[in-house]
Formats: sequence, structure tokens, C-alpha cells
Amino acid sequence: MAKTDGCDYFKRTSLFWIVTVTLAVGYFTCTVFAPEKIPFQSLGPFGTFCRYLVDNYADIMYKGWWAAFAIHVFEAFVALRVCSNKGINSTTTRCLWFVQTFLFGFASLGLLLKYDPERPKQH
Repeated sequence: MAKTDGCDYFKRTSLFWIVTVTLAVGYFTCTVFAPEKIPFQSLGPFGTFCRYLVDNYADIMYKGWWAAFAIHVFEAFVALRVCSNKGINSTTTRCLWFVQTFLFGFASLGLLLKYDPERPKQH
């Protein structure tokens, strides 16, 4: 979806990062907000560790969840700024970068930062 002038450049993050970040954030969210739904005893040592964190550090985990959320929001706004700096002017494309970076963080922002609109594409 890239035009020759680069104003519509968008690249989807890899499936690996989509799955990894979705599962990690989903698990963290459940651990913080609904730990009773997680079968910690079925997760072996990882479950034991997570249960320990829930029992002893729930407040820190709650604050950590909000910190992660804030970081993702910040990264999404950085993506908008980078779009402006790189000449990506299409509103739709900028929204795609914003949403993707909010959801997947640096896995998305890294792709945008690597984009060099001045360098010709190699085929």
C-alpha cells in the first residue's frame, strides 16, 4: 500500500509480534484484573510465580499495567509524529500506524522508524 511519494506507506507488523503481544498483554490483563479466571496450578512454575505475584504484589502489578498502557499510548502518539516527519500525510495511513502502534508497541513503531522515504526501495 505504498505510493511512490511515500504518503501512504504502511507495513503490518509480523504475525509473530501480533500473537506474542496479544497473548502477553491479554495474560497480564487477566492476571491483574481477573486472576480468579487463570488456572495458575496448570501452568507449572510459571503459574506458581504468577500466583505469588498476584498474592504479594497486586498493587505493583496494577500500577505496572497502567504504566504499560501509558507507554503504548505514548508510542502511538510518537508514531503520529514520525509519520509527519517522514511525509506520511494520508489520514487513513496515519490512523493505521496509530492503532497498530497502540496495540503492538515498539514492534510496530520500529517498522515506522526504519522506513526511509528518501532511499529507493530494493527489489
